[in-house]
Amino acid sequence: MKVMLIASECAPFIKTGGLADVVGALPAALKKQGAEVSVLIPKYSRIADEYKSCMTHVADFYVNLGWRSQYVGIELIEQDGINWYFIDNEYYFKQDYVYCEGDFEAERFCFFCRAALEMMLMLHLVPDIIHLNDWQTGLIALLLNEQYRVCPEFERVKTVFTIHNLRYQGLMSPQFANELLSIGQHGLSKIEYYSHINAMKAGIVYADTVTTVSPTYAWEITTPMYGETLDGLLSSRTDGITGILNGIDRKSYNPWTDKALCCRYSKNSFTGKYKCKAALQKELGLTEDPFVPVAAVISRLTNQKGLDLVLSALPGLLDMGVQIAVLGMGDRSLEDRFGFLANSDYGRGRIAFRCEMNEPLARRFYAGADMFLMPSAFEPCGLSQMIALRYGCVPIVRETGGLADSVKPYNKFTDEGNGFSFHNYSANELYETCKTAVELYRNDNEAWKRLAARAMDTDLGWDESAKKYMELYHRIDERY
Repeated sequence: MKVMLIASECAPFIKTGGLADVVGALPAALKKQGAEVSVLIPKYSRIADEYKSCMTHVADFYVNLGWRSQYVGIELIEQDGINWYFIDNEYYFKQDYVYCEGDFEAERFCFFCRAALEMMLMLHLVPDIIHLNDWQTGLIALLLNEQYRVCPEFERVKTVFTIHNLRYQGLMSPQFANELLSIGQHGLSKIEYYSHINAMKAGIVYADTVTTVSPTYAWEITTPMYGETLDGLLSSRTDGITGILNGIDRKSYNPWTDKALCCRYSKNSFTGKYKCKAALQKELGLTEDPFVPVAAVISRLTNQKGLDLVLSALPGLLDMGVQIAVLGMGDRSLEDRFGFLANSDYGRGRIAFRCEMNEPLARRFYAGADMFLMPSAFEPCGLSQMIALRYGCVPIVRETGGLADSVKPYNKFTDEGNGFSFHNYSANELYETCKTAVELYRNDNEAWKRLAARAMDTDLGWDESAKKYMELYHRIDERY
């Protein structure tokens, strides 16, 4: 079976969030399941030269976009039996950013969607399954059904549309979209959204099946609380929304082999983790004390991630003797607040803040911290808590989306679970859950070590998820 994944980003080439990790890791797992896999993303100027130098120019042609004829270059990297394709157009993708806003953002991805389908025709690369990801690719499903089904090559092609984050939906004016893509009134009417058109809605309406990145989030987005005004539409799909939990690359995220760490360790030997903790405290300027619990936050700094709860609970956590280590960038107000606290007399030695996105440093945070705070307001899947588990950094999470699916709460009576969780979006519940964790950490070291070992042993690799995707592909491919 031939599968092509299409997305706006893909690790290691370009990454702003978890979407890139998924698109970068899933192809290898699908290949192990017997699929012939290719991936297509834009060729951004921010892709590192080490990857650009490996690209082979495959073809170039022009596509019509409104009144303009726009250049399309196709670059290719062949690696580990997977073809990684890049659509090149400097007008749309040479900027020093990955995403922007407004009409130009809409135009960039209208171009990308048109160019993707034309590339498949031009290079005879039409797959059995086109796997689309988030709003940036949603219009491919519309164009395929409204315009390209007349081509014999596309007659049997099926589409999967995966929602990674429903909040971002790709709105644009109907006139603008119709000018660029000649969608026509029938197509426009099916994706109309409060006098706009909605690219996320296009994927939901036109794809053969819709998935999202965790079973709990698949249910949550059919409710008004999490449905971002599309809950009625999502509930109306007769085949339902399939939730398949993301995984992580367990080979890459491995504290026994991770070169970013000062000392390696495993679930059977925690000596190295204690050394990583001491090194992290020293690096961050925290008071060097092996008996003080360190709680890490590694996140985009937005209130979606529950950072308002963290700030509200912070005085109580410090009173408990917990050290707080925060790594991330995002909302300026949150950056300023954490920065102020870390540099104040109140926080010095107890709070550390690094305003950056730094992958090696993030790995040192996971390895050196005892606990990981992720009290998200909503979380489609979340990869950070999975990485924390892998490094024996016990997660404390709110029970939503993929957090509920991957973190099983600790039960002191049965000595089960791999983390701690709470239900309501409440700073008090976060505080009380942290208090329970800290009491276990301080009062029963052997129970804590067993908990951390179970966390490290949690199987959150891609094999099982890839198997579920393959079953889904075969199921929809059999429809005709």
